[in-house]
Amino acid sequence: MQIKNKIFNELNLKELYNILQLRSEVFVVEQNCVYNDLDGNDEPGHHILACNNDEIVGYLRVLPPDTRFKEASIGRLVVDKDHRFKGLARELMIYASDWIFTKWNAPKIQISAQKYLKGFYLSLGYKIVSDEYVEDGIPHLKMELTNKNANNL
Repeated sequence: MQIKNKIFNELNLKELYNILQLRSEVFVVEQNCVYNDLDGNDEPGHHILACNNDEIVGYLRVLPPDTRFKEASIGRLVVDKDHRFKGLARELMIYASDWIFTKWNAPKIQISAQKYLKGFYLSLGYKIVSDEYVEDGIPHLKMELTNKNANNL
């Protein structure tokens, strides 16, 4: 398994297509959720791809501060159904949070987490910072992870 980190302009057409296909398969079809996946935030984002022999089997998007939230954020975490429950989502989240804290020295990371994944995110050190709310027809919680090594914070 190889993890790649690319900005939007570094993605080739095949990678972009495969990312959008995977996101659509899981978030739209599997979760039966009609929503606008193409939200305008792919261009400012960093795209973290988990590749198995050039096949994208996991993905997430990192957004800089003041893009979706005031804080840096992680979203669109998705793992192909054939690669779930093998630690890949955890590996991607740890990679992304370490990258954000190292490269941007961000004080916090904020996510909008699907409620059913609350335990997963709590196990990564995230704290719940909102009441439950509905986003795209699915219960969510706003959660944050604090950078314990940020300078002067």
